[in-house]
Amino acid sequence: MPLSEEELRLLEQMERALVEEDPKFASTLRGTSFRRAARRRAIISGVVFVVGVAILMSGAIFAFIPLGIAGFVVMLASATYLLVNLRGGNAPAATEKATGHHGFSVIDGGRSHKPRKVRSSAPFMERMEERWRRRRDENGGF
Repeated sequence: MPLSEEELRLLEQMERALVEEDPKFASTLRGTSFRRAARRRAIISGVVFVVGVAILMSGAIFAFIPLGIAGFVVMLASATYLLVNLRGGNAPAATEKATGHHGFSVIDGGRSHKPRKVRSSAPFMERMEERWRRRRDENGGF
């Protein structure tokens, strides 16, 4: 039985209130289905990869090169699928929340860069001596 418009509106308001009240809990609830789906895709990719190895080995045993090539292609496709899904994770949803933009976007050629640490212009030994002094002062002279 489908929900009425009023019930849908109330459900939406309750979801928004939950997110505002306890965002950590709300993200945990959202993440469970994504993790389960990611785990399922990983298992399927692993099984397909093993099937590809079997096909590749069959091609090698029977000296039938096209079968071996097909097995390699199956292995490559399943490994690529697994890696793409592992890297993807929940990135689109997180990016959407952080930027406020919806849909597709390309940021710096598709790579995300961590902010680089600003290097001190002091020589290496001076920085090490400064760290040593700080540690000694923090630990009461030891």
